[in-house]
Amino acid sequence: MNQITVTGIVLAATPVGEFDRRIVILTKERGKIAAFARGARRPHSALMGVTSPFSFGEFTVYEGRTSYTLVSASISNYFSELRMDVEGAYYGFYFMDLANYYAREANNETALLKLLYQTLRALTNPKIPDKLVRYIYELKSICINGEGPQVFECVTCGDKDRDKVFSVRKGGLVCGECAYQVRDGVRLLPSTLYTMQYIISSPVEKLYTFVVKEEVLEQLGKVMGAYMDTYVDKRFKSLEILETIVE
Repeated sequence: MNQITVTGIVLAATPVGEFDRRIVILTKERGKIAAFARGARRPHSALMGVTSPFSFGEFTVYEGRTSYTLVSASISNYFSELRMDVEGAYYGFYFMDLANYYAREANNETALLKLLYQTLRALTNPKIPDKLVRYIYELKSICINGEGPQVFECVTCGDKDRDKVFSVRKGGLVCGECAYQVRDGVRLLPSTLYTMQYIISSPVEKLYTFVVKEEVLEQLGKVMGAYMDTYVDKRFKSLEILETIVE
């Protein structure tokens, strides 16, 4: 077996047998991997704390023919603030579930890992509303996956000047000349459109540096809710619980 060290974050942990754990790690080097942590649930095990969700750091694993085995880990951020905040924790669980849904093994998931890490950090910032963090993360993650909306020109004809509506089914803006094809068109507030353009075009490091007015936040939430329902073929239990907490 080959021993390697990867940088990543634990997305999920599942008990196996009497004392073991199976963890899913989103890594920079190998994409999404599953690893078995032998004895991680034994009292005083060195692997107990490092195999909990939210744990970010370096993980040393044995690479077998069909699976990985965790040897040790050096955690640089446990995101302990989220563990003590029920609402924040479930936002975090949802974000990790979405990353788990998109990530693939042996794929370059550097952008998704960076986004998830910066998003969890943003959750601990009281100056940024958690709902805004959610909508930014949803939009940016779906763009990283290649299914983001076109918000700079008409998706049908490429026009950049005419007034436009936003269509979830069409996947973005549709100009007045092409709008006869649209049944779900929504006229976005200028600030909502600018916010979406900023999120899509900005690097991850610049994402969580602004706030928006309540009316923009509300419209952004409706747009992203409809977009995620259409383009993400999964309903997350963490999101269902989160929505009962938030509402």
